[in-house]
Amino acid sequence: MGNPKAFLEIHRQEAGYRPIHDRIHDFGEVEQTLSTRERKLQASRCMDCGVPFCHWACPLGNKAPEWNDALYKGDWELAYRLLSSTNPFPEFTGRICPALCEKACVLNRFNHEPTTNREDECAITEMAFQEGFITPHTNIKRNGKKVAVIGAGPAGLVAANDLNLMGYDVTVYEKNEAAGGLLRYGIPNFKLNKAIINRRLKLLEEEGIVFQYGKAVDLNSLGSQAIEGTSFDAIVVATGTPTARDLKVPGRELKGVHFALELLAQQNRVLAGMEFGKEDRITAKDKDVLVIGGGDTGSDCIGTAHRQGCKSVTQIEIMPRPVEGPEDPQNPWPNWPRTLKTTSSHEEGCTRRWNINTLEFLGKNGHLTGVRVQEIDWEPNPAGGRPLMVEKGKPEIIKAELVLLAMGFLKPEHPQYAENVFVCGDAANGASLVVRAMASGRQTAQKVNDYLR
Repeated sequence: MGNPKAFLEIHRQEAGYRPIHDRIHDFGEVEQTLSTRERKLQASRCMDCGVPFCHWACPLGNKAPEWNDALYKGDWELAYRLLSSTNPFPEFTGRICPALCEKACVLNRFNHEPTTNREDECAITEMAFQEGFITPHTNIKRNGKKVAVIGAGPAGLVAANDLNLMGYDVTVYEKNEAAGGLLRYGIPNFKLNKAIINRRLKLLEEEGIVFQYGKAVDLNSLGSQAIEGTSFDAIVVATGTPTARDLKVPGRELKGVHFALELLAQQNRVLAGMEFGKEDRITAKDKDVLVIGGGDTGSDCIGTAHRQGCKSVTQIEIMPRPVEGPEDPQNPWPNWPRTLKTTSSHEEGCTRRWNINTLEFLGKNGHLTGVRVQEIDWEPNPAGGRPLMVEKGKPEIIKAELVLLAMGFLKPEHPQYAENVFVCGDAANGASLVVRAMASGRQTAQKVNDYLR
């Protein structure tokens, strides 16, 4: 701990976002960076607590006090070595992780100014790439055993990376045209530039991992232990949660009602150079947009709609408005506070409403024109369990030519697999955070290794 008084003398400083009038006209990353000097000062604020709750809160077990101290002292290479010892892809989490560690930081309890772990993590990794600290592992000793990974999202990539470094010959099967899963097709470029993913994939390929794209593997046939004629000693299923939660109300078939990922994935593909016909193109240009669902995916839809040139955006959520932060009485420190979250996309302009139930999609000549909604309240259930939804006031109509359903995903069901088949990430646990999927990929790689040994 280089400066034991820093947390008393230096306030938390975030890099912040590009100006709204500038960033809404492109899909470049919205987050800015601090100077090297400012970043070191932020790292110095870490108190190196006797009980590091940041380490406890991080699904990957990141050792923030250790690498923050190295960063403060200017040893960027050591900082990266410490960071990458627990987190194989810190350039991803350094951009999109909600930073569970920061909410569990003692400084968050003390003065609501936690150490800037997420931004520090990203800065360390970018410096490591810039200075050449990150190079392919070329001396991996192979053990002669083969492992297949089905799905190239965060969990699958981490499992493949760890297994490859353990000496297994790893082949990754991905149904899409490129790897990344939700990192590539769900998260907008303004939060995660896809060049960041490509940079890491190049390293993984140089280290010997084989990627097979456009390969949709039938999970019901895994008992044969062979994929496309190749037998594997173990198989990792990391197919995520492909089924979005739908809204079965009248008018669902109208043109203009889409799942959120239909918009997000298509927009990312357009930015990658793929072309779509006029009838297939989903766009918010010159439209009133309604986003149904109050989570991060809904927020991503808002930011994308602005960049496509929408007229207006409204976001509705069936659950009550979260409490104003920074503290949550129902989930006290060091647990994650379920408080109102305002993202960079919300700052760009959005009407937000809670306790709103969707009754019907309205249209004319097969095209969406509006949505009939009902304000509701939640009352305690006398029988216990889930509260009861009761109507409040009269139904109203929200004008909309584009509706995006961002209500989460259904936890997938799996057939009975052979004992050498392992399931990880969202495919095993249901939709969650990227950092939790990565942690699951790491744990599953160790299970595969234990089994094959």
